This record gives sequence, structure tokens and C-alpha cells, in this order.
Amino acid sequence: MERSEERDGGEGMVEQELGSGPRGLKLRREIDLWSAVSLIAGCMIGSGIFMSPQGVLVYMGSPGASLVVWAACGLMATLGALCYAELGALIPESGGDYAYILRTFGSLPGFLVIYAFVLVGRPAAVAAISLSFAEYAVAPFYPGCCSLPQVVVKGVAATGILLLMLVNCWSSRLATTLTNMCTMAKVLSLLVIVVGGAVVLGQGRGRTEAFLHAFQNTTQQAGRIGIAFYQGLWSFDGWNSLNCVMEELRNPHQNLVWALVIAMPLVTSLYIMVNISYLLVLSPSEILSSDAMAVSWGNQVLGAWAWLVPVAAVLSTFGSANVTYFSGSRLCYVAGREGHMPQLLSMVHVHHLTPVPALMFTAAVALVLIIPGNFRTIVNFLSLIAWLIYGTAISCLLYLRMKEKNLPRPYKVPTFIPFIMLLVSVYLVLVPIIDHPQMEFLYIFLFLLGGFPAYLLFVYFQCQPKCLQMATLHLQLLLEVVPTTKNVD
Repeated sequence: MERSEERDGGEGMVEQELGSGPRGLKLRREIDLWSAVSLIAGCMIGSGIFMSPQGVLVYMGSPGASLVVWAACGLMATLGALCYAELGALIPESGGDYAYILRTFGSLPGFLVIYAFVLVGRPAAVAAISLSFAEYAVAPFYPGCCSLPQVVVKGVAATGILLLMLVNCWSSRLATTLTNMCTMAKVLSLLVIVVGGAVVLGQGRGRTEAFLHAFQNTTQQAGRIGIAFYQGLWSFDGWNSLNCVMEELRNPHQNLVWALVIAMPLVTSLYIMVNISYLLVLSPSEILSSDAMAVSWGNQVLGAWAWLVPVAAVLSTFGSANVTYFSGSRLCYVAGREGHMPQLLSMVHVHHLTPVPALMFTAAVALVLIIPGNFRTIVNFLSLIAWLIYGTAISCLLYLRMKEKNLPRPYKVPTFIPFIMLLVSVYLVLVPIIDHPQMEFLYIFLFLLGGFPAYLLFVYFQCQPKCLQMATLHLQLLLEVVPTTKNVD
């Protein structure tokens, strides 16, 4: 396993590399503990809690079973985050899953991770969250419409992505400040929903019949249960987002664990209480038929103040899109630095010290994916790829436990936790395919299969056309970007 010999001495200023002559730029360590908590919570609290309750209820068939799924998803995300905390302590590099698989299993598995996440995974997540943001932003302008005009929705989503690109290219500190502000707004908005549900219950207007027959019509099909978990786990997606930006985290070994300990219980408890509030105010049929469920909840509970809900939902989803975009671009940046993507993507702006090419590339792919995008289809597509990669990364932890017993471990989880998470990953990948096959799963398989010839052509044989080299030179001059060095303690 490769170990970096570089030391961070000036938080992102121009520095002298140890053991070499040239000077190099590094990303600034801008993320403190509060920003780390905001980044994790801000990535998780977004479109999922406003959109996914419908999907969980559809596939589980009953309110009680859907609440069990939400609680189980929170537990799984917490256990997964604890495993990733140990991996982050062992391999303190940006890149998350990619860095762990690359350092443990080698170049080809690492390339397949980047092939799946950089080309589709992270940009598709940005596209899905942006579509959710656009639906809530557009919904108040089309009252009473059963279906929102897709041209308008996708136009607003594209505008949001372009705005995020400008913010992130200008300053990482500005991007983290935006994350902190949006996280505060979204936590407050969820608390409003929780308190509103409690008030409705106290006034005797709650729909308690949903809880009297809570498990009636619960599905018994393992495949449908697996897809219900996909929808629920989408709302918790982002529990590993801090691992993608380890080189920008201050005091990473300590702050990574503390951020997880604070953020995970907070988000899980909020999600369960918000779902209970939805069920107290809206009937299951109203939940399933609503395009913007939180807006429907606000219309029934807040009256003249119902406009606060779409505003809060817009801020929440926009903040989540910002964090997903921020961390996703770092995957692209690290892949370029390791030679698995064009070198241009590993460069940063000479003045702003932001990975401008990686940010622009991620935004471009997300804009393309918006065109045919459908929220629920994207979630199912992403979840299968994500849990395949999560399972592989967790197997890295078990492998290192056996092969590298003497490595220093500032933080260590009990061995049964990664074993449980590995079994969960296998279940979430295989059971939906076997029990509830869909055409999207075939597309995923064919897409991943295409990674092998791409690796042989561009990485193993290093086929780099001269036109690509000339384009890199001209774009480097145009964008004012330069190569970087690792920022690892």
C-alpha cells in the first residue's frame, strides 16, 4: 500500500515538496469540524427526504414497514460510516472509495470505480438532486397541475448546476459557507415538519388509522424490499462524502470520527420523525399521488405560511446538490492525479486554488444526464452501482485487517461491523437483480463491462492522441490551471 511522504505546512499556499525540487500547489484545508458536520448532514438531507418516502411506501406496501426501512437505513448508513472512518484513518487521501480500492486492490479495480462514479455516478446524483430542486422551485408557479412541464423543470435544474459550478470554481470557502447556511436551513425546515405533525396530533386531527393497521399489505418479495432500501438509502447517501475530501479536512483523524458521531444520529432521528409527521397529515394515497409531498403537507398544516415549505425544500435540495457536486468533483480530481482520467482534471486554478477542470467536467456530464433524467430511475441505477462499490471498499478494510495487521490504526471498529456491512452490500446488489429484474440492471452490467476495454486502451497501453495533449496544453492556458501535489499528513 502506497504511503505518502508529503507534509502539509501552509494550508494550501504554494509549498516546497519534500524530496523534490519543484514547487507545487495543494488544495487548502478549509473544512473544520462544524463544516464537516454540515457537509455530511448537508449531503444526506436533500432531495431524498422530500421524494423517497413515496418510493419506500410504494415498494413496501405499508406505513409501518416503511418506517422500519427508514430506521434500518439509518443504522446501515451509520455502520458504513464507521467502517469508512477507519479506512480514512488508514489511507488519509481524498477520493474515498476510489483511493481505498486503488491502494488495496490495484489499478484496474480502482479504474472501474472511477469509470462508474466519475462518468455516471456522481454527475447522475447531482442531476437527480437538481431535478428534485427544480420540481420544488417550479411547483408554486403551477398550482393545481398534476404534472409539471418537464422543459421548465429541466431548465431550472440546469440553471442550478451552472450556478453551483460558478460558486465552486470561485472559492472552496464560499462553497463550504453555502453548505453551512443550507444545512442550517434544512435542519430548521425538518424541525418545522416534525413540530407541525406533533401539533396536528395534539389537536386530534392526525390520521392515526395509518398506524392502527401499520403493517397491512406489507410486501413479502425480497426484490421489492431491496428496491425499497434503495429508495431509503438514497436519502442517507452522503454518509461517506467527507472521505472524498480528506485532504481538505483540518485535523482529519479526529474530525472525521467526531463529524460522523454528530451527524449520523441527528439525520436518522430527523428522518424518522419527519416520516411520522407525513403519515399523520397525509393519507398513504395522498403521499403516493403527490408530485411534491412536502408542499402537500404544508398546504394542509401551515395554511397561509405554506410557502415556507417549498422555499425550505429548494434550499435543502440546492444545498445537497452543492455538497454532492463538491465531493464528486474531488473524485474526478484525484482520478486525474492518479492517471485514470486526463491530467487536466487534476489541475487547480492558480489564484482560486479550486479544481476548475474537474468541476466543469462534472457539471457538463450532469447537464447531459438531466435531458433523459427521471428521479426514481436514476436512484435505482445509482444505488446498485453505489452498493457494489461500497461493498468492495468495505472488503478492503477486512483485507487490510488480515494482510496489514501492523499498520497504525488511530481508529478501529469491531470486526463484526464490516462483516455485516459486506453482507448487506451483497444483499442489496444481488437480491433486486434476482427477484425483481429490470432493464436498468442490464444497462448497468453492460456499462461496467465497457470499463475493461477502456482501461486497457487508455491506462494499460496509455494511448493518448497528440490532439488530446495539445488540447490539454491550450485548456491549461485558457483556464489558468496547474498540476498539484497531494495534501496528506
